[in-house]
Amino acid sequence: MGRGKVQLKRIENKINRQVTFSKRRSGLLKKAHEISVLCDAEVGLIIFSTKGKLYEFSTESCMDKILERYERYSYAEKVLVSSESEIQGNWCHEYRKLKAKVETIQKCQKHLMGEDLESLNLKELQQLEQQLESSLKHIRSRKNQLMHESISELQKKERSLQEENKVLQKERSVSLPHSSWRSRRPMRRSKIKLSLKPALHLLPSC
Repeated sequence: MGRGKVQLKRIENKINRQVTFSKRRSGLLKKAHEISVLCDAEVGLIIFSTKGKLYEFSTESCMDKILERYERYSYAEKVLVSSESEIQGNWCHEYRKLKAKVETIQKCQKHLMGEDLESLNLKELQQLEQQLESSLKHIRSRKNQLMHESISELQKKERSLQEENKVLQKERSVSLPHSSWRSRRPMRRSKIKLSLKPALHLLPSC
């Protein structure tokens, strides 16, 4: 028969409680020593009895160094956790702010498109009307500016073409007299040849 499972609860009998404490304390101290040797670990064990008596075990380094190291790690962990929670809180706050801005922009876009106007009162509608009129003024001003720039560009191109046309006309006028002289010269030769033909009939035949 195996040993029955011991129920974990406070031992009411004072003597039995002291005996159990003594046995378990010795076993716990032994286990702490074993794990420090087998695993090359720094172990610090502190036990206070019911009467407040101190029992402790520490590896070769003294208990003060182990406690100091524990406090450093414990403090660093608390700082890290608090920093993470603070950062998370800041991100949540920024997310809520950005979400609210996006919702406001989306509402404004709907209003500018003439949608969801039922939610606006008279004053808000008047403000929306003024905003639209101001936007139309800017749009018309920009459109007129672009039209003037386009007209100015076309006028520049027109002047450039006119200048090119003038240059071509000058070049043509310079080359025309020479070409007309060349075209008239063969006609003179043909007249001379024609005038010689009648004279051949006047010569005496042999």
